[in-house]
Amino acid sequence: MTDTRTDGLRRLTAHLATLLQADLSLQLWTGEIMPLGPQPRGDLTIAIRTPAALTRLVRKPKFVTLIELLASGEIELEGGTLLDFAARRGAMNTKGLWKRLDKGLAARALLPFLFGAGASTATGAAYAGPLAGKVEQGRDDGALIRFHYDLSNEFYALFLDPEMVYTCAYFPTLATTLAQAQQAKLDMICRKLRLQPGERFLDIGCGWGGLVCHAAQHFGVKAHGVTLAQEQFAFAQAKIARLGLGDLVNVELKDYRHVDEPASYDKIASIGMFEAVGIDNHDAYFSQMHRLLRSRGLYLHHAIARPAKRNMKNFRRQRPEYAALTRYIFPGGELDTIGMSTSGLESHGFEVHDVEAWREHYERTTRIWTQRLFANREKAAELVGWPKTRLWLLYLAGCSLSFQRSAVGIFQTLASKKAKGASGLPPTRADLYV
Repeated sequence: MTDTRTDGLRRLTAHLATLLQADLSLQLWTGEIMPLGPQPRGDLTIAIRTPAALTRLVRKPKFVTLIELLASGEIELEGGTLLDFAARRGAMNTKGLWKRLDKGLAARALLPFLFGAGASTATGAAYAGPLAGKVEQGRDDGALIRFHYDLSNEFYALFLDPEMVYTCAYFPTLATTLAQAQQAKLDMICRKLRLQPGERFLDIGCGWGGLVCHAAQHFGVKAHGVTLAQEQFAFAQAKIARLGLGDLVNVELKDYRHVDEPASYDKIASIGMFEAVGIDNHDAYFSQMHRLLRSRGLYLHHAIARPAKRNMKNFRRQRPEYAALTRYIFPGGELDTIGMSTSGLESHGFEVHDVEAWREHYERTTRIWTQRLFANREKAAELVGWPKTRLWLLYLAGCSLSFQRSAVGIFQTLASKKAKGASGLPPTRADLYV
């Protein structure tokens, strides 16, 4: 790179520093570190590793380009996670930044990179299969689920609790540890479902078997779990054998649509699985839950939801962050609103009894997961490679920020298969929170 190009970037960065007043630094591939504010501490740095990274951003200034550069390591967040960088945002002077920016200076500094070498570094981190909305249109839920969950059990163990529970924890106090909070969550689910010894309990998307084993051990139910992830299935099978729960717990590698025991389950839970179903498949999903549950049986629906928009067209319009999420992390994933969930339940023969928001619990859960994965990032890279590791750190931190800022929420909705007469639930829920 010529001195002229370096000088242009130096002038642009100095200009940005006066506007942003940020407690951050910028490092170029030359090793030069430039402040983005008057007196940054120097602990958090945005590092641009190659001039080709700037060329790619200038030629294609899109969110997906930035994600690819972060995944490949051509741009890196040094010194912490996205959460640490976001924590400094409150002190940054970003209001009206575009209007205050010297656009001529920016153009002169960045224009030379338009003609540079901008070859991309292939990461192989994106999902390469089709993303059809419905099964009848070619949707392959098995492939979609395996892309996300079959990275390796060792990878997930780097940031999950010892029971490998990969859904929102429940923190009774701020001093509650992640392991304690996940046990509290499992217990709360079982108590909300009013599980009784001998009842048949189905866990849709049972993961590594945490809930089915907890329900059998502590509530005496006969638990059945289904998952599409081979790694999860193998782990759950080994756990059931290790705990001696073979007479009470059965886990199958099976699509929920293929569970064929009509009206045979007393209680059903869907914990963090509904997000993978896809909005176009909601009717079929709720119909299947209703078909499997006995009359007045209880169903607990635990799912992330987005705030509603004025219409479905606006709601389903993909923001760049969402497009990146479905491309690199969770192909086929799609969130609804809490209103859509309750309407879907009611229109398919359920009576909704309780809805509880757990947004701040999930913000805390994903924050802890981010911190744990960051602390174990070297081991993670050995298991799944640096591109996947970097993407997952961005993903978990991004989730935490989304919950923190109320961009998404999470709700536990308790419903029963509708029938005339009493619901069978107690008059209050006071016993759940003692």
